[in-house]
Order: sequence, then C-alpha cells, then structure tokens
Amino acid sequence: MYNPYFFSIAMFVYLITFVFYLLFVVAKKQRIGRVAFWIILIGFFIHLAGLLVRWWETHATGYGYIPLANMYESLIFFSWAIVLVYLIVDIRYHQRTIGVIASPLAVIAIAVTSLVPGVTSDVRPLIPALQSNWLAIHVITCFLGYGAFAIAFGISVVYMIQSKRESSPRGPISWLPSAGQLDEINYKAIIIGFPMLTLGIITGAAWASYAWGSYWSWDPKETWSLITWFIYAAFLHARYTREWRGKKTALLSIVGFCAVIFTYFGVNFLLAGLHSYL
Repeated sequence: MYNPYFFSIAMFVYLITFVFYLLFVVAKKQRIGRVAFWIILIGFFIHLAGLLVRWWETHATGYGYIPLANMYESLIFFSWAIVLVYLIVDIRYHQRTIGVIASPLAVIAIAVTSLVPGVTSDVRPLIPALQSNWLAIHVITCFLGYGAFAIAFGISVVYMIQSKRESSPRGPISWLPSAGQLDEINYKAIIIGFPMLTLGIITGAAWASYAWGSYWSWDPKETWSLITWFIYAAFLHARYTREWRGKKTALLSIVGFCAVIFTYFGVNFLLAGLHSYL
C-alpha cells in the first residue's frame, strides 16, 4: 500500500506549516503568512492524493469503496476536513492566524491513527451494513462538521487565554487576535459546522432505515450525535436570541467538541452499539 506514505508526508508538511504560522503570528510579516498558506495548501493536496490512492487501492483489492469506512480512514479524512475548513475560513474571512491552530490539529488527527489500539491501515472488506452509497454522503457531511468544530474548539481555548490576559494588568498577548475577533471566528466556524452535522444526522437516519429498517433506534452513536447537535444548536440559539458572546459561547463550543470526541471515540470503546469504525 502506498497511501500511508502520502499521509506521513502530509503530516510532516503540516508540522512545517505550524512552524511558519508561529513565525507569522509572532513576527507579523505577511510574507511569512503567505509562505505558510502555500505550504499548508501543498500539504492539503498531498493529503487529497493519499485519499485518492487509498480509494484506488480499495478497488485494486476488489472491495471498491470510498475510504471512509473505519477508524483509520475516518481519522485521515478528519485531518483533511480540518485543513479544508481552515482554508475556507482563511480565504473567506482573511483569518490567516487561525493556521497556527488548524495545522497542529491536522497533525494530531493523523498521528492518532498510530496511537489508538486496534487501528490499522489495512484495506478490509466492508460489512454488509456499510455497503451503501449513504456511506460517503453521511460520513463526509459529519466529518466536515467535525472539522469545523475542531477549529472552533481551538479558537475557543485561545479565546479563554486571550480574554483572561486582556482583563489582567499584563494586557493581551500581542501576537494573537483580540478576544472579540476570536469570538467572531468561533461563531463563523460553527456556522460552517452546524449545517454539516445536521445533514450528517439526516443522512444517517436515511441510511439506518436502509440498513436496519428504522430511521432511529437510540443507538449510543445516534444518541450522542443528537446530544452534540443540541449543544451547538444551543450555541446558535443563545447567540441569536440572547446575544451571548465571549466566555459563555466559548465554553459551549468547548463542551460541544468534547461531545464530538465522545461520539467519535467514547461510544466506540465504551458503549456497545450498531456503529463502529474499527
């Protein structure tokens, strides 16, 4: 198999990108920021090439499925989705400093494939329930949402640090965006992620009906996906109707991503159910 080489190279490129983004936010030189952007863009396309090679390898082995069917493949796609969301935020909102958050998150997602017990890069045949076109639609929408929530989580953690510094005698951390800017970017990231998660849940229900004869069975994965959806729905509701800003919404964003992680990892390892990426 050749796809792990692409992913290892992509991870290395993202590490280099992180260094350049650190230099950019500290030195505040736009030239360094542009270099960092082009490096992460190169890593993004190397990563995409790895996904396409993985897809080709599933066909070469005779299984022929889009590579989103197990923990290894979903983590690799999760990393790619994080970078994709960052690129959207950078291009759409001109928030290049967020690269210092996105690049290490992308590295961690790939690195976890080597750390979680039982995760293997071997191409395996799909179980019958996964042999459906709903696989691609459901997993892609969910993980694009997860990628946006990962960015929002990182921003929220940085917001909490910057907000505390702004209210202290030492003043704000000069190389970070202001707390107000971070709060706005957090909101925009969740605006990207929430519709994707909503589509993921809807397509998951349709897939469940096709595979198991019921749209909803209160399986642990379904239940925790719904809990995650309610947390982010509460975030948007509080922002629209009660004009919540700052620490309250940052905390909701952090709690929401903890629910994402439990939905993704905790349910698989701690709760028995119909879903599994292993």
